[in-house]
Amino acid sequence: MKFTNLVLLSLLAAFLFSSCGPKLTPFTQQLYDENNWSDDELKRIQFYTSEDIILFRELTRGESEIVSGEIKIRNGRKIDEVVIKKGTPGVLIFRPKEDKFAVSFESGNDDRYLIFGAAKRRGGQYRLFAKDWNRSFGKVSYEGKTYRTSSESQYATLLVDLKRIRDTQVRKRVAKGRTVD
Repeated sequence: MKFTNLVLLSLLAAFLFSSCGPKLTPFTQQLYDENNWSDDELKRIQFYTSEDIILFRELTRGESEIVSGEIKIRNGRKIDEVVIKKGTPGVLIFRPKEDKFAVSFESGNDDRYLIFGAAKRRGGQYRLFAKDWNRSFGKVSYEGKTYRTSSESQYATLLVDLKRIRDTQVRKRVAKGRTVD
């Protein structure tokens, strides 16, 4: 009897603690269209990654200044690697096109961003955008340099806490002008 009560109590505690955290939902084109957010409003939304994103590029000779990543040695080659873990918070920096967002997951440098775009085949979810995807990897721009990322990264989606977004209310009005009596 005590064991059953302990198990039930543990399950209840787990449920309560899990319900306290944010419930993250994919950011979609439909959500964007329904709310008609301005760029300023979008910049106040906290985005998160749905998957780990690992960027890497091979360093050439004389290229030793690494700021955002860390240097790894693979097969005798120097590799600059940037890891963006699942759940990492990010913010919108700018919109290069209507259906694309430049989102930064690092502070201190606005050149450290990735592009996410609405995937029409995935219900309009904003997914990692690459210049080119093939079976093994994709090519993305980061800090003005071309990095590679594994093909699994193409499933990385922007997530948002819908409850928090819906709790934020913006009071907005447009002045109609005033004329002389």
